[in-house]
Amino acid sequence: QVRLVESGGGLVQAGGSLRLSCAASGRTFSNYAMGWFRQAPGKEREFVAAIGRWSGSNTYYLDSVKGRFTISRDNAKNTVYLQMNSLKPEDTAVYYCAAGGPQSGSSLDGYEFWGQGTQVTVSS
Repeated sequence: QVRLVESGGGLVQAGGSLRLSCAASGRTFSNYAMGWFRQAPGKEREFVAAIGRWSGSNTYYLDSVKGRFTISRDNAKNTVYLQMNSLKPEDTAVYYCAAGGPQSGSSLDGYEFWGQGTQVTVSS
């Protein structure tokens, strides 16, 4: 079992920045690929970014966040981050982190453990 707790959400003006954190506890954190997903009101949960296990040398992003968001991990702190810059109103959503196996990729089904989510609201 892996427990995930997100933090760092909040209200920010368009063009601003936020850094989300996801602290993990339980099994060996470095063995898991980690992902960030988001869900806006009335919409399905969608993939935002993912980082491979161990060193996290492989990263993947939703096209609309490439160049603005950066995912990273600190295995010593059992934490994955999502740095979000140049935020837009359409980035408003509840953001979830998730832990999965090495082939988790961008599919929700590939992730086994989920956090409770943190709200990000971007005002125009």
